[in-house]
Amino acid sequence: MFIDNFVPAINETELKEGTMKLVNVAGKEILLARIGNEVYGVSHICPCRKCDLSKGKLEGYIITCPCHGWKFDVKTGMYLGTKENLLTAYKCKIEHGKIFVEIL
Repeated sequence: MFIDNFVPAINETELKEGTMKLVNVAGKEILLARIGNEVYGVSHICPCRKCDLSKGKLEGYIITCPCHGWKFDVKTGMYLGTKENLLTAYKCKIEHGKIFVEIL
């Protein structure tokens, strides 16, 4: 493990602006989303019906579940219906052409 807990996930060029990508980082499946020059990471399974959010729609900072329309803020993992944090959010950074995810 790295001293600052950030683990390389993918090359920066693999995640285009306004898109999402499901990746495996240190044995965890994490959904990455790129908005502008920032990358955000969240757990990818919707807590309601266990749907895969990577098959959902990304609009701005909001991911919409493909099964029943629940909306989550990709920056925080918060469900917009009740403002509860239902997804695990992961800190991400871009350095030296790679996207890193903090795994604690």
